[in-house]
Amino acid sequence: MNLEHLKKTDIEVYEAVVKEGRREEDKIILIASENYASRAIIEAQGTVFTNKYAEGYPDRRYYSGCEYADVVETLAIERAKKLFGAEHVNVQPHSGTQANMAVFFSVLNPGDTILGMSLSHGGHLSHGAPVNFTGMIYKTFFYGVNRVTGYIDLDEVRDLAYQHKPKMIVVGASAYSRIIDFEGFSKIAKDIGAFLLADIAHIAGLVAVGEHPSPFPFADFVTSTTHKTMRGPRGGIIMCKNLYAKAIDKMVFPGIQGGPLVHIIAAKAVAFKEALSEEFKAYQRQVVKNAKRLASNLINLGFKIISGGTDNHLMLVDLTNMNITGKEAEEALDKAGIAANKNAIPFDEKPPSISSGLRFGTPSVTTRGMEEKEMDEIAEIILATIKNVKNSSAILRINERVKDLCRRFPVYSNSR
Repeated sequence: MNLEHLKKTDIEVYEAVVKEGRREEDKIILIASENYASRAIIEAQGTVFTNKYAEGYPDRRYYSGCEYADVVETLAIERAKKLFGAEHVNVQPHSGTQANMAVFFSVLNPGDTILGMSLSHGGHLSHGAPVNFTGMIYKTFFYGVNRVTGYIDLDEVRDLAYQHKPKMIVVGASAYSRIIDFEGFSKIAKDIGAFLLADIAHIAGLVAVGEHPSPFPFADFVTSTTHKTMRGPRGGIIMCKNLYAKAIDKMVFPGIQGGPLVHIIAAKAVAFKEALSEEFKAYQRQVVKNAKRLASNLINLGFKIISGGTDNHLMLVDLTNMNITGKEAEEALDKAGIAANKNAIPFDEKPPSISSGLRFGTPSVTTRGMEEKEMDEIAEIILATIKNVKNSSAILRINERVKDLCRRFPVYSNSR
């Protein structure tokens, strides 16, 4: 990118941007919620649309001069509808959590009951965690995974739903590696007269190309981020049945947000166009292949994977047999050149700030062009790092190996 004006105006920010670019090039990114946006998406984010206020919706704005803002928002909406088969789409939420907030506020009242996946079992903050607005405003109950299998136990979900009669059931996760049975959740929700919200933030890219079953037509509302497996800009999106369209749009604006970020919406439109391509389908297939291969390798090397493997883009590693905490492992891997995040495992006895697990994901390395052979090498690097966590010279040697691998797969090739 040409950063000459930034360099001249603000050298400190310029240097931070340059160093971040170098970090992303020189490290293997295994953070499951991160990815590399294309040059086209980054360019769209940096356009003059950042100057424009566009409160309202296409053809219904509160400011003049929105004719081109209308163009990019309409493109984003129509492409998302085609991509996911949604009846109604709102592309204005600034994040996945704000997308969820708009859904909750559109059909729930303070004090209503919601049933979501426990944060400690792989759920998300905005699914009812006490420290989140959902836990502060609503009465929350949680389902989790089976202690033995590591899979979501639909029988437990059904029992909890009958017991607590939630007005909303939330299905979706940030650290769950298996196929989610949206139809099964839908039957439970219908039995008790609850709304069903499917938060597909992590698996949206897989859903878009058929690598994971779709929540349509089972869910009343579907929310997502537009980055992660979608490989777009950081942002949110809401999809729903036409029945709820007016309530959702009114809650996003003026309910919880003011002016939308038109430059981000332009980038979302580009991301959705990219996601409609054959290349994107092939990419998502490789993401899953890479995740399965990495998980299989780690198991063969002695690591324990929650649920015994993966069906999607991520895996949750149980480190309790490795005599190391998630925090220690995360720090050692970072020094070795691998970015991953510590993560609580189901029934974890350690606090979240320490944790007993690591979460790995393959979206970023797959974007770089890495395939199964590289997953073999990465698994070996992970094991070598964990075994040499207190050996700084060994970690330095591992870091050189990582840099060599990264040089073979640059982030931004000519095609991206």
